[in-house]
Amino acid sequence: MHTKHQQKKLLNRAKRIRGQVDGVIRLLENEGDCTKILNTITACRGAINGLMAEILEGHINEHVINPEHASGEQLEAAADLVYIVKKYLK
Repeated sequence: MHTKHQQKKLLNRAKRIRGQVDGVIRLLENEGDCTKILNTITACRGAINGLMAEILEGHINEHVINPEHASGEQLEAAADLVYIVKKYLK
């Protein structure tokens, strides 16, 4: 699995996302301010997108192309794709 070498980092990101979602739940349960709820939801979405981009990058670089046997053109195309995906998810 391509995420194995980054497992701790990815788990920490996922746990921070869980904390943000828990914050949304608390705000909703306590009838929190709408602006604060919306800002917290926005932060959750950004964090999820960041996690998605990181895992997609690993997947592309480890499973879609074989870095050991890929040509320079393939590596460049993969790098371009990763850049586009990250930009889209921001």
